[in-house]
Amino acid sequence: MADALCNGVVASPCGRDVAGRARGAARAALAESLQVAGHASKTSFSAGRMSVKDSKPRPLSRSLEAAAPGQMNLSFPKAMRWWKKGLHPNMREVESAQDLADSLLSAGDKLVVVDFFSPGCGGCRALHPKIAQFAEKNPGVQFLQVNYETHKSMCYSLRVHVLPFFRFYRGAEGRVSSFSCTNATINKFKDALAKHGAERCSLGPARGLDESELMALAENRDLHFTYDKPGGLVPLAEAIAKEAAAPGGPWLPLPASLLGQGSDNSLLPSGR
Repeated sequence: MADALCNGVVASPCGRDVAGRARGAARAALAESLQVAGHASKTSFSAGRMSVKDSKPRPLSRSLEAAAPGQMNLSFPKAMRWWKKGLHPNMREVESAQDLADSLLSAGDKLVVVDFFSPGCGGCRALHPKIAQFAEKNPGVQFLQVNYETHKSMCYSLRVHVLPFFRFYRGAEGRVSSFSCTNATINKFKDALAKHGAERCSLGPARGLDESELMALAENRDLHFTYDKPGGLVPLAEAIAKEAAAPGGPWLPLPASLLGQGSDNSLLPSGR
């Protein structure tokens, strides 16, 4: 009987050939024998390869079952942000209003370019490679980047309302230039860099931000910025009068015109 099944020919008592039926039964038995742990198989005897696929869907993990449709987040490595590309040692991003003020004061007589930008500003992004090139060609110039999206409140206090925007600061002169430009008007930036970046002797300590800017930052409650306003200048006549009235005043008499009106003494005590 087994030989007959293998040959595909079976003779029935009635004299009928049931080869086709035997072949079908053999194939069905072989298919049943290939059921593996809930997997159905497809076979090709001529090629000798078998591909296995799930006959039933696999259960999801509890974390995936708990997630509602549309709430599954996929994480991909973030590309480098465009304003961080091509940076040079003389380029860095400002962290706070205090950082900006301190950086300007500590720059000495060095030219400082403050670059106000926004990640979503197309003009800022297009201009960034050229600003990086200027920084590379001018290593003696400090470039400070201010992210508008991160420091909106600070930019509002500094009255920055258009982007891209640049401010140039130089030593004792403080702010020497302020303007907005794009790729089409890049010569404006180039000219300002050549004008204010030339080497020269120091004229005194760095001035940094204007007093009005410092006061605006200090009054902004959203910022952690402190500003101690220096004492006002005393008029010359008043200063001389105070010195003369002090015990052991000046050795030489001073003109009465410098002592103010209503003074009883035209001459000051010599202190002897």
